[in-house]
Amino acid sequence: GKFTLLRDTRTDGSFLVHHFLSFYLRAGCKVCFVALLQSFSHYNIVAQKLIRLDKNGLSIRFALFAPFLQSCLLCNIMFSSLKGVSLTAAKERGQLVFLEGLKSCLDLLFGEEEEQSGQPSPLQFISESASNLKALFDFVRTSLTPASNDSWKGPVLLVDDLSVLLSLGATPVAVLDFIHYCRVAVCSQLKGNIVVLVHSNEDSEDEENELVVNSLCHHSDLILWVEGLVTGFCKDVHGQIKIIRRLSLELMAEQDRVQIYQYKIQDKNVTFFARGLSAAVL
Repeated sequence: GKFTLLRDTRTDGSFLVHHFLSFYLRAGCKVCFVALLQSFSHYNIVAQKLIRLDKNGLSIRFALFAPFLQSCLLCNIMFSSLKGVSLTAAKERGQLVFLEGLKSCLDLLFGEEEEQSGQPSPLQFISESASNLKALFDFVRTSLTPASNDSWKGPVLLVDDLSVLLSLGATPVAVLDFIHYCRVAVCSQLKGNIVVLVHSNEDSEDEENELVVNSLCHHSDLILWVEGLVTGFCKDVHGQIKIIRRLSLELMAEQDRVQIYQYKIQDKNVTFFARGLSAAVL
C-alpha cells in the first residue's frame, strides 16, 4: 500500500481530496473518509457535480508535457468520462464509511453524542484531558477490516484535513502516532492506501503543524504539493502543483523525482498543464 500526502500552501488543495474520493469510489474500493473540515452534504454535492474528462478530450499540452502524470494516480483524475458520484448511495451499499467530524465535535461538546454498541466516539479525545487518538484509530481499523461477504477492492483511508486534529487539541506526537498505526494497519496489513491532506505555511509560527507536515513529507511515498502563485491571482492559472515521487524510499541511491505543473479549477473539473502553456497563453 501507498501513503499519499496532499499538501497545500497559500491556496486551498481540497479539490484533490474530492478527486481522490470520487476516483476510489468509482474504482470499487472500500473507503473510510475522516472528514474534519466540511459536512457530508458539502462533499456529496461536490462529488455529484464533479465529472471526469475523456482522454480524447484532453489538450495536447497535457499529453506531451505530463508523461509522469500518466503513470500516477493523479492522471486517473482526468482519464474517464463518467458522471458524478453519489456519496449517499455509496454509504447505503456499505462502500463508504463517513466520519462527519464537525457534527461529532458539536455532539461531544454539547453532550449529545450517542454511543453505539458501547463504543466511544472516534473523536472522544476532545472531551478528555489526554490527547489519545486510539478511538479514532479503532474506528478506522474496524471500518476498513473486510467482512467475509465483502467484495470491495483494496481499502482506502482518506483524511481531510489532518491539521484540524491539532486545532482540536491533539499533540503532534499523537497525530503522528495515529498516522503510523494507520499505515501499519491499512498499508501493510490490509494492502490498502492512505491519502491525507495537510495545510502548511512556510512563514507560519505554528511549529506543531510544521513538525507534523515535515514528518509526513519524510515518510510519504507520493507528495502532491499545491501552491498559490507567487505573482498573485490569475484568472487563467489558479496555482501550481509539485509532484514528488519518493524514489529515495524505494532505492537508496535514487533521488526523488520532482515535476511541476500548473492548474485551473473549472466548474466541474480541473485542468493541468505545463508551466507557461495555459490556454490563455497559447
